[in-house]
Amino acid sequence: MKTYTLKWEQNIPISLDEAWDFFSSPLNLAEITPPGMGFNITSDFTKDTKMYEGMLIMYKIAPLFGIKMNWTTEITHIHPDKEYFVDEQRFGPYAMWHHEHHFKVIEGGIRMTDRLTYAIPYGAVGTLADRLLVRRKINHIFSYREKAIEQRFGKM
Repeated sequence: MKTYTLKWEQNIPISLDEAWDFFSSPLNLAEITPPGMGFNITSDFTKDTKMYEGMLIMYKIAPLFGIKMNWTTEITHIHPDKEYFVDEQRFGPYAMWHHEHHFKVIEGGIRMTDRLTYAIPYGAVGTLADRLLVRRKINHIFSYREKAIEQRFGKM
């Protein structure tokens, strides 16, 4: 199985606590996901729900061609000092999905680093799909996310 790793960094003019409060709430994911993806959390969460190790987040999403699918991720690791958390796909379109969210205090705010390692199923067909569609779509999602975060918190 061929894996791919992508990385994005963004400096945000907020405190570590403010960043953690926002990014550790599953319901905020909808705010930073492109609207055309039909993202909808189906887990029974409230605004006060905060993530914990072992938490399963279930949602519906239409990542390609408007085709809705179920997706489940699990929060597998949370650093006690708010340095990072990890979500991994348990059910969904990828053969493997491991997404690390890192937060580092810098002058004037925090640096958020997303590191995504993923694999596409279906062998050579999956590799071709990654080259033609999937990687481009993932980069589009994270580009949208960067702009949405900038709009909400400002730019450094």
